[in-house]
Amino acid sequence: MTGRRAEIQACAIEIDAGCSDRLPGVKTDDPELPDHVVRNRAVWDGWAPEWVAAGERNWAAAEPGWGVWGIPESQLRILTDVDGLDVIELGCGTAYVSAWLARLGARPVGIDNSPKQLETARRLQVEHGLDFPLLLGNAESVPYPDASFDMAISEYGAAIWADPYLWLPEAARLLRPGGRLVFLINGYLQILCAPDSEDAATDRLLHDQFGSYRFEWSSDESVEFHLAHGEMIRLLHRAGFEVEDLIEIQAPEGATTRHAYVSPQWARRWPSEEIWKARKTR
Repeated sequence: MTGRRAEIQACAIEIDAGCSDRLPGVKTDDPELPDHVVRNRAVWDGWAPEWVAAGERNWAAAEPGWGVWGIPESQLRILTDVDGLDVIELGCGTAYVSAWLARLGARPVGIDNSPKQLETARRLQVEHGLDFPLLLGNAESVPYPDASFDMAISEYGAAIWADPYLWLPEAARLLRPGGRLVFLINGYLQILCAPDSEDAATDRLLHDQFGSYRFEWSSDESVEFHLAHGEMIRLLHRAGFEVEDLIEIQAPEGATTRHAYVSPQWARRWPSEEIWKARKTR
């Protein structure tokens, strides 16, 4: 590890103790968090116990499995050629993606908005003998200098819980030239068909596409963000990315899920999830 990288890794552990002045250009969080960040932190701290078992399974998995259908890494090939890369996981939750990356030889850093989720992540680090930095923070304003990472990744995480007009330019700032961006999110069609209830997506459009990107639900205080494909492509280009792939995921035959918001039958007909792959070009 170069001296610069060693200093960045050490600083990640000590940021809360005021280490940021040791690295020129380090950004610090605003003293007042945006409303959606505050609301999502409270919601996810409440939800955290429900995600412990999933985190434990994913940390222990022999092969990474992506999204609600657990599509194997050997099929999607998201984590190819990551050995030796500096990677930031934006909205890491229990940090199992960072664990997968560490086992493949990457140097991950996880940042998440929920202290309770990070408690689980830190316990699992100890249990599995893996050590990498975990930060409490907002993925829209990450306390690292420009060009600190080779790859940014989010499985749900910041990709739906942070404002895309803020977190995507922030990801571009954090990446070195040629750096990779990968994020897995709800399929946009699934969001447009989602009722404002605990019920699964329907076969009818229930939301307007035009003028909608911030979604709030009556069942809780969370705030989600979802962009139509055209606007997502334009935003990525404005942030300095070139889109390399968009994978629309079909649920496998015989698939099951514990998540009530989408049924396997629906997801066999339409994409319930999508994976965006982009590269920083400027």
